[in-house]
Amino acid sequence: MTDFTVAVILPVYRPGKAFSELLRRLSLQTKVPDRVLILNTVEEETDEDAVLTLMEQYRDSFPVLSALHVDKEEFDHGGTRDLGIRMVGTDLCLLMTQDALPRDRKLIEHLSAYFVNPRVSAAYGRQLASRKQGPLEHFARSFNYPEKSMVKSREDMKELGIKTFFCSDVCAMWRREIYLKLGGFEHPVIFNEDMILAGQEILAGYQIAYAADAAVYHGHNYSGRQQLQRNFDLAVSQADHPEIFDLVSSQKEGIRFVLEAAKTLVRSGEIRYLPALFLESACKILGYRLGKRYRLLPSKWILSLTNNRAYWKKKWGE
Repeated sequence: MTDFTVAVILPVYRPGKAFSELLRRLSLQTKVPDRVLILNTVEEETDEDAVLTLMEQYRDSFPVLSALHVDKEEFDHGGTRDLGIRMVGTDLCLLMTQDALPRDRKLIEHLSAYFVNPRVSAAYGRQLASRKQGPLEHFARSFNYPEKSMVKSREDMKELGIKTFFCSDVCAMWRREIYLKLGGFEHPVIFNEDMILAGQEILAGYQIAYAADAAVYHGHNYSGRQQLQRNFDLAVSQADHPEIFDLVSSQKEGIRFVLEAAKTLVRSGEIRYLPALFLESACKILGYRLGKRYRLLPSKWILSLTNNRAYWKKKWGE
């Protein structure tokens, strides 16, 4: 087991039972985090009280458990997380979402182990779909989070393409020293702060580890509209950072996903999900292409296509 100090930083918004279970599982880790910082987005006064009440149940489970309350209007995917990382003084910072549940007690231990290599600046965990989720979500998780671990560097860009920069703050550990050296997460940012920073670190000569042995249960059942909005925001973030994303291709990976998903559904006898796959894929492609060209779109279109209206209103000074 490594001797790195670790802080777990958790952005939350009106967390429920899943978040309580997350805290419980973190308290049972073989390497208990030295600090847990909750970044609580507050819309009403009761949002603050609810998190403080929940914290009382786990006050003695961690050396340090604290919360920072952030007004909803001030929340930013990159800025709020950046604030948390700058508040803690640990060697490593594990960012997780409120609905990501560690599969076992060795999540932090496994992620920390990759940082013995001084070139590793970040390590992200494997995401597994739950039993409640359908075959499309299960395939998506297995496609993006395979069984085999890997350590990615600039030398892998030709072979891996966009996947070289892939990293997810659903469960990602960052080496704080390098994080601060490179300036941290972009902010304000619409989305995708994790891949933007991962790309910057790769291009600076560092490595990003994918830790298949560090797994969390996490997934969503997005509607077609939600997929469109999510991919619109993703493409906006890429369009704003051509110095990273113009170096690799995303299109080939998207085509490979659809073809592999269709083959998997046919082989498993789940062909009734093919229409859903094609509809979902069409929504992703449409959202992505519109996002890449967002500068050509009227503001009304952008606000209907995005999942982050607050970002645009701040950007436009409204």
